[in-house]
Amino acid sequence: MKKITILFGILGLLVTSCDDELTIFPEDSLSADTFFKTEADFEQAVNGAYVPLRTIVDNRAWLLGEMHSDNTYYARNVLFGATEQQEDIADFAIPSDNGVTTNTHVTNQYIQDYRIIARTNQILATIDEVELDAGAKANLKGQALFLRGYAYLELVRYFGSVPLHLVPVTTREEAALPLASSESIYAQIVTDVQEAIQLLPVKSQQTPGRVTSGAARTLLANVYMIQQNWAQAETLLREVVQSNEYSLMANYADAFSGNTANKNNAESVFEVQFKEGPEGLDGNFIYAFMPRPITAEEVASLTGTSNAQPVNGEGNNIPTPDIIAAYEAGDLRKNASIDSITLSGGFWKDGTYPIIKKFRDNHSLHNNHGMNWPVYRYSEVLLFLAEALNEQGDAEAATYLNLVRTRAGLGAAAGDLGEAIFNERRVELAFENKRWFDLVRTGRAVSVITAYGNRIKATPSDYYYPDGAAPRTNAFSNISLLYALPASESDLSPEF
Repeated sequence: MKKITILFGILGLLVTSCDDELTIFPEDSLSADTFFKTEADFEQAVNGAYVPLRTIVDNRAWLLGEMHSDNTYYARNVLFGATEQQEDIADFAIPSDNGVTTNTHVTNQYIQDYRIIARTNQILATIDEVELDAGAKANLKGQALFLRGYAYLELVRYFGSVPLHLVPVTTREEAALPLASSESIYAQIVTDVQEAIQLLPVKSQQTPGRVTSGAARTLLANVYMIQQNWAQAETLLREVVQSNEYSLMANYADAFSGNTANKNNAESVFEVQFKEGPEGLDGNFIYAFMPRPITAEEVASLTGTSNAQPVNGEGNNIPTPDIIAAYEAGDLRKNASIDSITLSGGFWKDGTYPIIKKFRDNHSLHNNHGMNWPVYRYSEVLLFLAEALNEQGDAEAATYLNLVRTRAGLGAAAGDLGEAIFNERRVELAFENKRWFDLVRTGRAVSVITAYGNRIKATPSDYYYPDGAAPRTNAFSNISLLYALPASESDLSPEF
């Protein structure tokens, strides 16, 4: 069985000539003109296009998507003061000037998405010119189109208007494109992903870890949900359901990969691949999610590692009292998603903090684990379908909602169905970086975050502030639906 082998260096060496005259490349010179010749060449290039996804979900997405919501917060360490930029994201206090910001996490998210775009643009500009097996070519091209569409979906949701690059950049001038409207970016995503759907195989015929036609349909349905194109979303989501390629895992906790087993399981529509070990394919996001300071022994109790080390700094992605209270009585997902740990050196109350449990699994080496990150799960397909149907007044919506609730040990939803679906998404997809986007697309972000910020400022001791500590004076002073663009990128372009 093939594995996705991640090659960092190969794509950094791919360059194209912008000379007007004919340029002859030596056969042993690695460039776009000499490299892209075989199926293996394109497979390596596509592998490289997946690479930034690991950096995004390991280091960025939980900051910009989950801690930038009312689901998680940070555990304040009064002896550690070097976390201002991530606190700014959690506190809705990111400084910006004339539409740009110097926040390093925002900048790095932007850079990683454009790395995906640059790599897929090189593939898409070249692949049709090369003779390859038709099935292999379709699969590789479909993956590139999906990845470019996904990167642009991230960018448009975070920033609104960004440059729309669709061909390889060969000069500095070509890099400085004007900002495209969000409408044109969404239109391009739709174009890319519609084509990807036709080119990609179904999950049972695809190499595990690579995107599929089901993943592409889910991505496109996600776009239509944002645009409130309910009927189009419904069509795609029904196709995913009727494909019989996916099913809910019997136990909620089993929907998540584990460190070595259960990856790309029946519920997985698309997940970012990690692998424990020395190859550089590992992740460490669960370490970022620990409250701190935490001793080596306390780390070992969470990870099972034999070489556990103490971790200092400030804890991140700590479940808020709000998300804890959102679970109904008897919801099996609560114990599968949230645990607690008592830190001997903890600064908050008696040192007992809630922690994210759903991504935790024992592994061998400190700061080196192999849990995959779920991007789309089948339960989200069902909840998207329930929402799309409900918005069209179709009573069948309750059927799909209750499939998810039954697995969670709950009965049929009561009350307003739209609110029930919205609340179900919160607990079903908790800590999977969905909450902020749900608040924005449903028009609730400003009101929900304003109330949340007021609660933190009124009772900071409920939100992991030690006695006597309080939120900064600028906390919740810049509640915006979009992030400002990176200042470092504006320095390179006259367009923004």
